[in-house]
Amino acid sequence: MWLESQTAIEKYLADRRPDGLWYGYADMNTGARTHTYYGALDAFFPAVLVLAGDGRAAAELQDSSYRMWNLAGVEPEQIDYAKMQITSPNYELRPEIMESTYYLYHFTHDAKYLAMGQTFFNALVRYCRTDEGYAALADVRSKTKADSMESFFFAETLKYLYLLYAPETTLDFDAIVFNTEAHPMKRSVGRK
Repeated sequence: MWLESQTAIEKYLADRRPDGLWYGYADMNTGARTHTYYGALDAFFPAVLVLAGDGRAAAELQDSSYRMWNLAGVEPEQIDYAKMQITSPNYELRPEIMESTYYLYHFTHDAKYLAMGQTFFNALVRYCRTDEGYAALADVRSKTKADSMESFFFAETLKYLYLLYAPETTLDFDAIVFNTEAHPMKRSVGRK
């Protein structure tokens, strides 16, 4: 099932441009490209690619995700990557880009992913920290804070940043699977 999906994703969604690899939007019935949008929720896909064994595409897409983060010094919810313009300026403290950074570092041990993690952490502290915790941003361009902090910030965002720097012995990577909220669960089938 994944191989069939991967073929369709590469055919209809992958968008290789001079500035990098992106995955855009397409009409599910015709396959026609509808938008050149990419955003915070899409930034999980480098992790999927590296887990599927496509480290080259994973690294390229992670570089694009990092470029998106650096447009405003913190990740916007969505950009139009063809124009490199922010189309949705909020930042909800999402974990997906940190998740992909963690997986890519785990598989490659390339220090550039540690540097990416440092960039993300520094931005969180600089722009989102409050006296009470952390705040989402209403607008990444002005760094205007919102009165909001979703629980996934601690459950996922900070957990993936912690795991990025934690000793590899912190958990047995091959013996666990993370659910969609980054809770580790012991593997019961397909264990290496």
